[in-house]
Amino acid sequence: MIRVLLVDDQEIVCEGLRVVLSASPHISVVGVAHDGAAAVAAAAALRPDLVLMDLKMPVMNGVQATRAIISQHPEIAVLVLTTYADDAWVLDAVRAGATGYLLKDSGRESLLAAIEGTIAGKTYVDPAIAQHLLSFVRHGAPPKSSIVADLTARELEILRLLAGGLSNAAIADRLSLAEGTVRNHVTNIFAKLDVNDRAQATALAWRYGLVIPDGA
Repeated sequence: MIRVLLVDDQEIVCEGLRVVLSASPHISVVGVAHDGAAAVAAAAALRPDLVLMDLKMPVMNGVQATRAIISQHPEIAVLVLTTYADDAWVLDAVRAGATGYLLKDSGRESLLAAIEGTIAGKTYVDPAIAQHLLSFVRHGAPPKSSIVADLTARELEILRLLAGGLSNAAIADRLSLAEGTVRNHVTNIFAKLDVNDRAQATALAWRYGLVIPDGA
């Protein structure tokens, strides 16, 4: 059972999410918070598996709350659910430690898939957000050669698959490697990129043009 904490300053949104998530036999809503500070306190008290986090809230915004929760409880995943697709919000949320980014106009199935996928170790980025990130990559600063130079060909291959949302097991299957070997490569990638998790590695991969989106 996936234990979820809902965080949104609009009570009606929380109630709607509770109804949607309660329909899944794999998800249990264990609490609700209406601002970032309350979210941090609730995360400490309830220790959910995942926090579904809004961004623009009173007292403490979602980026600040995400940073605090991840810092204090790194085992808790944070999945952002918001109306904001702006690049600055996306990057700030990912830098704060968010595992994924989902827009509120997403359908029920996308929401459930994002929650279950996040707990399974995948990184979910809403397709609309991916387009913003792609635009940012195209018009942002050029890639840092040192980042690419520090990665081996295999590590770069694994980083691209990781940034595409594949789990270690899926990457291992794709590349015909042992899952433990992939896990070691991922650890090395994190160290070389100076990141703490898959979401931050994904953000860097997009930021420096290392990911080639489908259809691009």
